[in-house]
This record gives sequence, structure tokens and C-alpha cells, in this order.
Amino acid sequence: MTQQEFSAIAATIPAEPGIYKYFDAHNELLYVGKAKHLRKRVSSYFSKTFTSYKTHELVQRIHHIEFTIVNSEQDAFLLENTLIKEFQPKFNINLKDDKSYPFIVIKNEPFPRVFFTRRKINDGSKYFGPYTSLTKVRELLDFIKLNISLRTCKLNLSENNIKKGKFKVCLEYHLANCKGPCEGLQTEADYNEDLEQLANLLKGNLSPVVQHFKKEMKAHAEKLEFEKAQVLQKKIEHLLQYQSRSAVVNISIGKVDVFSIFEEGNTAYINYLAVNNGAIVQTKTIILEKKLEESAAEVLAFGIAQLRSAFGSDAKEIVVPFEIDYPEEVTISIPKGGDRKKLLELSEKNVNYFKEELKQKKTLHLEATAKQSAHRILEQLQKDLQLPVLPNHIECFDNSNFQGSYPVSAMVCFLNGQPARAEYRRYKVKTVTGINDFASMKEVVYRRYKRLLDEGKTLPQLVIIDGGKGQLSAAMQSVSELKLPSTTTVVGLAKNEEEIFFPGDTESIKLPWNSESLKLIRRIRDEVHNHGITYHRNLRSKGTFKNELEEIKGIGETTADLLLKTFRSVKNIKLATIEELENVVGKAKTKLLITHFKATADEAEADE
Repeated sequence: MTQQEFSAIAATIPAEPGIYKYFDAHNELLYVGKAKHLRKRVSSYFSKTFTSYKTHELVQRIHHIEFTIVNSEQDAFLLENTLIKEFQPKFNINLKDDKSYPFIVIKNEPFPRVFFTRRKINDGSKYFGPYTSLTKVRELLDFIKLNISLRTCKLNLSENNIKKGKFKVCLEYHLANCKGPCEGLQTEADYNEDLEQLANLLKGNLSPVVQHFKKEMKAHAEKLEFEKAQVLQKKIEHLLQYQSRSAVVNISIGKVDVFSIFEEGNTAYINYLAVNNGAIVQTKTIILEKKLEESAAEVLAFGIAQLRSAFGSDAKEIVVPFEIDYPEEVTISIPKGGDRKKLLELSEKNVNYFKEELKQKKTLHLEATAKQSAHRILEQLQKDLQLPVLPNHIECFDNSNFQGSYPVSAMVCFLNGQPARAEYRRYKVKTVTGINDFASMKEVVYRRYKRLLDEGKTLPQLVIIDGGKGQLSAAMQSVSELKLPSTTTVVGLAKNEEEIFFPGDTESIKLPWNSESLKLIRRIRDEVHNHGITYHRNLRSKGTFKNELEEIKGIGETTADLLLKTFRSVKNIKLATIEELENVVGKAKTKLLITHFKATADEAEADE
């Protein structure tokens, strides 16, 4: 597939997570890949020069591309591996084994422990998963620890050992993370009831867990134990915000075929998901043209027969959105909720995308018209602002700071009326202390165009300074110092009134509110705002986390970085077990962390 051929279909690629499949001219599957953003990922194959011969050879062989949309990047990861194992495309090399996936296990033992493992052992234990990353498993275990009190120790809690009083409760008991079964402070029946709620949570059955906590909360309230009732209320709120797992990752489903249909006039689109042990192993969407006035049920039954025959399916269960008359001896499921409903919704999402993709392909001949439209808007902008040349290259700057902290600036670039995100830039202000938007703007404008001049790159025809007259004057100081050519016009954009200022002019230009020129300027301004705010928020967040850790005596920058890299947030560090902390920073620093967190918790309780 050439760059020109790909350009013709680029706009039809979904901007969603999913997997993509490359086929050659003989319809042989060449490669399966996953993507958080399908359009960006697939476009990257056709927008750069590869040093790898193999990648170059793959791109040369691609004849057509198929996509499957999923709900998350994790779903795409698992689906990619499933398809690679199933079809073993020649350009996929690093196949992953299921053993690399972590599971959450409820161990078959007295007062069962709950932990993650990469090995499934046939010892009567219950396994949940697989999950696509260790981070996901840790998040689940952290959530469990917050809401369900279970032991984390490795003690042999046999009935005989407990009766002999061999064990004493640990810190986890005093932190209310465990109910003390080691000393007989919790019965096995009560512990098993908590395990049942945990199993419900991992299966996504939140309603029984919520009802269980509500019952306990009511009992505490009747006994006037309002603090305990309040703790349960917070747990209920956590649960209602929680989503336990992916629709594609549930090993309990078994082998089923999922079908959905979308009708439009005499055309019907039918999507097929082949599911095996909860994982999608095949996807396909077909088009059927109705010749008579067949009902949706008749069309769907016909399409199912065609697809099951084509893919040789022997699944004994079919999931469909409504009743159909199907001759084979299979179970017809019309789900109202649960795992099968989620898979049906995913099928419907794919059939709707397929339909919209076809519409876009049919209108691709209008792409040239769209380019002409963008050119027309730029010509109008040139006329409205009386620019010396057509502004095919536009750049816009904006500043962001919070109470003088973490001052940053952002720049976005538009080429031919469209965002060129590869050219976006973010700047940490280096020479300015405190709040000084004018000096900040002068610095970043100078840095941007000094670099372009040094590298001999093309300069923009229009530069927009978001902030009005003051910041425009500051930017012009850098423009004058660098002696930018007259073909580069710099204007200021007032934040509130959307007035446009030229250097030295006392009067502003107000473009018509609904003009195409102002709409383009608004879009560019909104883009630079979002770009700058996101960067600024990330810097503030990282700074806040590191500062909190580095305030602890004995915890330096290196240790703070290591902790955040391992646990992702201060909250997760506080929730980590002593053993987990010691594995990362050792016993001495773990003691410093525990002492500090306990002291701050006591201070917060005293303040209340």
C-alpha cells in the first residue's frame, strides 16, 4: 500500500482503542497490532522512513486493513495476543504466553489469602483474570484492601494453631485492615462472607456487595455506632464508582458467538464476534442487501448461518439482540445484563463503526472538496487580516501558571488549516521568576524561532499571541531581535473579547462572530489552551507528590522518584504493606515512611 493509497483511507480509521489487522493481496493475515488510538498508530506506518527492512517490507505488502474497536487499551492488549496465538501472522514475532498474565487468586487454605500470581495451580484455589498488567492487579488489590478486611500474612491459620494461641495480631489489625483471625477474633464464617463479597466484586457483581454493606451500615446505625456506619457509607460510594473488569477478559463465559445487526433501508450490517473463554478470537462484519421485505430477524438468521459456516464455528450458544428462528441446535441468548450484554454492546459498537466507515469511504471523493474548503478559509483569513501571504503555517502561543508556581508556555502549529500535533511544543520558563506573563512570552517566542532559524526550518506566515496587547509587545521584542522576515505576521488575541491586535495599532479588529476565519482562530486558541493546561497540571501534580515525600526527613529526591515510579502515587504508597515498601526502599526508610504517615494521620484526626 502506497502513501497515496493510505491517505485515501486515513480519515476512515477510528480514533479509538482497538486492534488492526494487515492483509496482503491474497487476503493472508500479515500482522496484528494493538493501539490506544488506532488512527495515530496505523498512520505512523505510512508517515515515516523505516530503518528496519522488515517493517518496510510489511508496509509494501499491505493490501487492505481491518479494525476491531474495544473499550480500553487493556482490552486491545489481550485481544492482540489472542489473535496472534490463533493465527500466528508472519510479521508478529514476540508471542506472549498466558503464563505472563497475572491472575488474582483466592488460595485454597484456612482463612484464604488473596494475592496475585502468574502461575495457575490445580490445587482447588479460585483464579480471577487474566489481567493485562501488574499495575491493573495492584489497583484491584488496593481497592480490595480499602473495602474488604482480609489477612495478608502467610501464617498457617489452622484451627489447631489458633486454639493453641501461636499467633499475635500485627499492625494490619491495628490499622483496621484485618479482623484478627490469627487470634480467633474473627470466625471462619464471617471471613468467608467477606470472601464472597470479594468474589462478587471481581466478577463485577457489585449489587450484592453494596447490599451487604448497606445491611451492615443499617445495623451499626441502629446501635448508634455512627462512625462505623460512616466508614461503610464511604465504601459504598467507592463501589458505585468502581468498574471491576473488561468485557473482553472473563474466562467464565466459555465459547459463544455474538451477533448484532444494524439496518438502513434495504441494507443490513451484521457484526460477528467469536468468543472463546471470554476472549475474542475472531471478528467480521458483513453487508446484506435485502431483495424483499424480510424482517430483521430473518436477515440476522441468514447472516448468522453464513458467518458460522464461513468460520466453521461449533459454538453451542449464540448471543443476539432479539429472538430469531434459527434451525441449528444451539442456545439462543438475549442478555439483559452481565457479561454477555457487555459483549453484545461491543458488537453493536463495531457494527455501527463499520457502517459509518462505509459512509465515509463513499464520500471520500469529497476529500478534495474539503481541502479546497480549508484553502478557501485560509484565503478568507488572509483577506480579513490583510496578510502579505497565505497563512498555510500558523502557530499560537499561550502562558500558564498557578500562583507563580510552575510557569509554562505552550505552542501549537496548524498546517493547511489542520493541527500538526507533531510540531506542538511545551516550554518550561527558565529565565522568569514569579508571575510575569510578558517576560515569559518574550522568552518562549525567542526560543522557538531562534531554533527554527538555527535549523534552517520554515517559519510560519502567521503567529498568534494569546493574551492581547501586553504579551504581543513582549513577543515583538523577540521578533525584532531575531529579525524575522516580513512574511511572518504576528498578532495578539484578547482573551475575552476575541479582538485581534496588530503591533503598534491602537484599534483592534473584530471579525464577524460566525465567520470561518474567526472559527479557525477559536479552534487554534482552544487547542493551545488545552495543550498548555494539560502540561501545567502534570507538572503541578508531579511537584506536589515529590514535595510531600521529600519533606520526610531521610527521604531524598532519588528515593522519592523510586517510590513514585513503583507505586504511582502517594496514596498507593500509604496503602502499601510494610513488606512491599521494604522490598523497594529497605527497612530503615520504610520505618521513616510509616512513622511520618502515622503522625500526619494523627494530626488530621486531632484537627477534626
